[in-house]
Amino acid sequence: MKFSRFFPGLSGHLTALLPIKNAPSAASVSSRLLELAHMPPEHALARLDTSEQGLLDREAEERLEQFGANTVSHEKDKSAFAKILEQFKNPLNILLSLLAAVSWFTGDAESATIIIVMVTLSVVLTFIQEHRSSRAAERLRAMVSTTATVIRKDKRAGIPDEVNEAFHIRLVPHGPEKKEIPISQLVPGDIIHLSAGDMIPADARILTAKDLFINQASLTGESMPVEKFVSVSNKSMQDPLQLDNICYMGTNVVSGSATAVIVLTGADTYFGSLASIVTSERVQTSFDHGITRFTWLMLRFIMVMVPLVFIINGLTKHDWVEAFFFAMAVAVGLTPEMLPMIVTVNLGKGALQMSRKKVIVKRLNSIQNFGAMNVLCTDKTGTITQDHIILEKHLDIYGEESLPVLEYAYLNSYYQSGLKNLLDVAVLRHVELHEHLRVENDFRKIDEIPFDFVRRRMSVVVEGRGKHLLICKGAVEEVFNICVDSKIGDDKFALDDSHHNQLRTITQSLNEDGFRVIAIAVKEIDGSQSAYSVADESGMTLVGYIAFLDPPKESAAAAIAALNRHGVAVKILTGDNDIVTRKVCKSVGLHVDRIVLGSEVESMTDAELAEVAETTEVFAKLSPSQKAKVIKALHLKGHVVGFMGDGINDGPALKAADVGISVDTAVDIAKESADIILLEKNLMVLEEGVLEGRRVFGNIIKYIKMGASSNFGNMFSVLGASALLPFLPMAPIQILTNNLLYDFSQTAIPTDAVDEEYLAQPRKWDIANITRFMVLIGPISSIFDYATYALMYFVFHANTPAQAPLFQTGWFVESLFSQTLIIHIIRTARIPFIESRASLPLLLTSIVISGIGVWLPVSPFAHALGFVPLPTTYWFYLAAMILTYALLTHGVKMWFVRKYGLN
Repeated sequence: MKFSRFFPGLSGHLTALLPIKNAPSAASVSSRLLELAHMPPEHALARLDTSEQGLLDREAEERLEQFGANTVSHEKDKSAFAKILEQFKNPLNILLSLLAAVSWFTGDAESATIIIVMVTLSVVLTFIQEHRSSRAAERLRAMVSTTATVIRKDKRAGIPDEVNEAFHIRLVPHGPEKKEIPISQLVPGDIIHLSAGDMIPADARILTAKDLFINQASLTGESMPVEKFVSVSNKSMQDPLQLDNICYMGTNVVSGSATAVIVLTGADTYFGSLASIVTSERVQTSFDHGITRFTWLMLRFIMVMVPLVFIINGLTKHDWVEAFFFAMAVAVGLTPEMLPMIVTVNLGKGALQMSRKKVIVKRLNSIQNFGAMNVLCTDKTGTITQDHIILEKHLDIYGEESLPVLEYAYLNSYYQSGLKNLLDVAVLRHVELHEHLRVENDFRKIDEIPFDFVRRRMSVVVEGRGKHLLICKGAVEEVFNICVDSKIGDDKFALDDSHHNQLRTITQSLNEDGFRVIAIAVKEIDGSQSAYSVADESGMTLVGYIAFLDPPKESAAAAIAALNRHGVAVKILTGDNDIVTRKVCKSVGLHVDRIVLGSEVESMTDAELAEVAETTEVFAKLSPSQKAKVIKALHLKGHVVGFMGDGINDGPALKAADVGISVDTAVDIAKESADIILLEKNLMVLEEGVLEGRRVFGNIIKYIKMGASSNFGNMFSVLGASALLPFLPMAPIQILTNNLLYDFSQTAIPTDAVDEEYLAQPRKWDIANITRFMVLIGPISSIFDYATYALMYFVFHANTPAQAPLFQTGWFVESLFSQTLIIHIIRTARIPFIESRASLPLLLTSIVISGIGVWLPVSPFAHALGFVPLPTTYWFYLAAMILTYALLTHGVKMWFVRKYGLN
């Protein structure tokens, strides 16, 4: 059924207003909302082809079919198979899988099995950890509201007369009625009723309103509720969030009531435009780039090394089949097949440590990014602040603390009818005044003069101690205008221009400190009146002010100071105004020289913004896309950027950051976008997360530096031996056994401690530094490999094919000892075993593997592996070589650290 049957104008109006083919951009949403905001209510209704009586049920059904359900995008939960397949897409896993396939098809089942086991363990461990974290994050989701109050007409209402006559139907049309329906069933043109506590279910144009205050903090970052009106907006700003007659999906009603017409639903809403960004594919993080670059570094070595080994051995040994298997064994030996598992176990251990501190790690890679982070951008409201309004000051007109001002404010808020707004709730938290004032015994409510947006004040009249007392509160200027005198204690004096100027100075100072200021005035009246009106709000006595603030979290200042000590710069990215933001920043110890506004960010190029972002600590009045733009600008400067937020407006920034962090009170969309969720309000866990991330990364780098330098040295050793010896320096099965034992010795690296000086600064992938380390340390191992060649060839006369097993056994043992023990030199920048000792598991695995190396040549497996017993004097030569190797490596390492740093 087409809308044009009963609504001829619909095709040309509503569908033009609401294109639904693709998810809209924030800009297109803005233009549509601006158009209706600038129309009178009746014109807006006509534009949407509806009326104040609402839609017919059948009209709503047709629109639901055309525009779809009123739902927004969530991150799609991939199947278990898809998640496992995604883990296999890691470049290193692909390389290892290819090597396993080649080994299998060439008959080398042992090496193929070893590789597949390593890859499978890595993938399965990662999948299990992330799957558990995702389930935990899903359990945190909770819908604020699932239904909405809509005004609809019965299906029988409005049936054309010709239809009734044709079927001889005579129905009495049913008028409009309020219904509770699922918010997913709302459509453009629906008339909804809003009251205090309701979540706004879609983007809507207000038609009627009474004392309507909306909390938009999750979208804009504003800590205070904003007033909404019916009147036509005369604002020409391009930001729809500043329109005062439009309310937005995902916000909520703090106080008052209203009716509104639904303009945009689902993905077409402002909220929906943000959700579509959040559910898009994530950008590669610093960790992803680092792993990929290291994998390609190793791959280039393999692509050069393996063909050379194959050709040299084929030409010198004249056995191309044996040369091929040897080259394949070398390829496996050069590949750091344990890296995926080492990385996963390290990250899993970090996630376990964080979970004990009430932190959910949704994506394992984010732990390393946490440690590499050198800039943390954070929203203000709800992250740095409590998102909880408190009454901070109660002052007389000279700015001094005054208990009577608080008492008058308490009586006003207590006797005010209807739902209390956030400011009233903050006043009423001073419950000690209830008993102090003997409210129930000494006071009785007589009347109330409600708030309206013209007067911008409200009053209650109470009877107490034989008189009526009118207590008025409201905007400072409006209350001052009805006052003729002021009172401090028992002293009353007339107000003049000098007082007016002084009052403005005090209130301006409070406003600049981020306070919301409300004036309090009173008037004593004899008890003859029983009803009061606005006219009675005159000749008032000004008693002072109450000032409200969204205070910082108790741990915010300490957490920011701790992050700064550890080399992490903190920047505030908020949608709130610059005055409030400056006050909060000052409270938490952030020095603010300049605040850059969203309007400035919008006009900058990426390069210009990158320069500004480098030196600016605070950005205010930012839109969601502008927050993400600032993060991308910091990326251009090479920073690893974290973002902490809790609102709908933080979704794009959380997605753009290397590590996204949401807090305990975050909305669903922020939790979906985040990599890490803090379950407690204590922000000191940020420091612990940073340090844990650096420990994880430090242990990963230990393995990488060890593996890269060892493989680089082995390249020279194998090439030289292949060219110089009349036999293979080590049999393929021996290479694989050596590789397996060495890999096992490295499995304890995740348990190792990391030096304090390494934890002091952010650590990120530095492939150039890894390459330099590899080039310097790798050849040292080759020197001692060649020393072993010389020992076996000239001292023990293992220089003929018949003596090859002795040569191969000698190099196998030396290679295994040097690789297993040298990790204790490389793992620390300090003096090993004296200033820094490895963890007990790492020490034990090193001892066990070394013991196996000593035992294998005389074990029952010796013959199968091609080993023979070694001469007793060999062990003395080996001890001297290992000691010399350790001392030389330590000396070069210390020089390297002094020249190039710890990373």
